This record gives sequence, structure tokens and C-alpha cells, in this order.
Amino acid sequence: MSTLTTCLWFDTEAEEAATFYTSIFPNSGIGAVARYSEAGPGEAGSVMTVSFELDGQSFMGINGGPEFTHSEAVSFQIPCESQEEVDRYWARLTQGGEESVCGWLKDRFGISWQVTPRRLVELLGGSDPATAARVAEAMFKMRKIDIAAIEEAAGNPA
Repeated sequence: MSTLTTCLWFDTEAEEAATFYTSIFPNSGIGAVARYSEAGPGEAGSVMTVSFELDGQSFMGINGGPEFTHSEAVSFQIPCESQEEVDRYWARLTQGGEESVCGWLKDRFGISWQVTPRRLVELLGGSDPATAARVAEAMFKMRKIDIAAIEEAAGNPA
């Protein structure tokens, strides 16, 4: 069975981004780094591509120039088990980036992430529409997701 590799286009920051991301996610590492030759189009010796894994998921960073940029139309969701995990990913990925709403953020390279507690997904997709509505209403007021607050909205205070 073949696997999919997500390719991320950068201007010149692919290696820096790969180093940053692999420092955040467990079971991660940088693989092959290919460099431009005299044939171009990048400066000879500069990084053309860098392969890396984030917790076993394959990625390729490409330094292709400024022609394309990232948008919120594509994001990476990080399922989290605890508030501590939410807080850790949020703190690291917002360094030099920006917070958005409902657990979304954009990192310093312009990549969008959703730091999502599994419990939020369970409550939103549960069988009780009234509970899901209260949880959604609480979530819409948040930037980083607060698990205790969504539990309280669900009627399950700690």
C-alpha cells in the first residue's frame, strides 16, 4: 500500500520549518535534503527540498519561491487527549505566529493548525443536539480550546 506525502511550498524556509516542526511533534525527524545545483532555479547549494516526518506522517518541504502562499483553506488538525497537550502544542505553534478562533492558529510560516481536544469532537458529534449546541456556542467564544469550559457547557462540570 502506498502512503501519501503532504508537500508544503515555502519561499526559502523549508528546512527551518522542518526543524521547527520536528522539535514539536514526537516520533519525528528530518530525512533527505536536496539542494539546488547550478541548473537552478534556486541559488546553487541552497535547499530545494527537505523530507521530514511528524509523528510518522510524511511531509516534503519545497523551497519554490514566493509564487504561492499558504491559506486557512488547508490546515492540519492535532487531536489532543488533555489540556496539557493542547496548551503545549498551542504555545509552541503560536511562537511567532498568530492565534485565531475555535482552536485554530497560524504558525510563523503561515501554516494553519487546529489544536483539537478529542473530547470536543466527541461532544460536538454526540447524540444530544442540545449538548452539542451548548458546546459549540462555548467553542465559538474561544481561541485556544479550554476542555474544562466545554465540559461545563456540556453540563459535566469538573
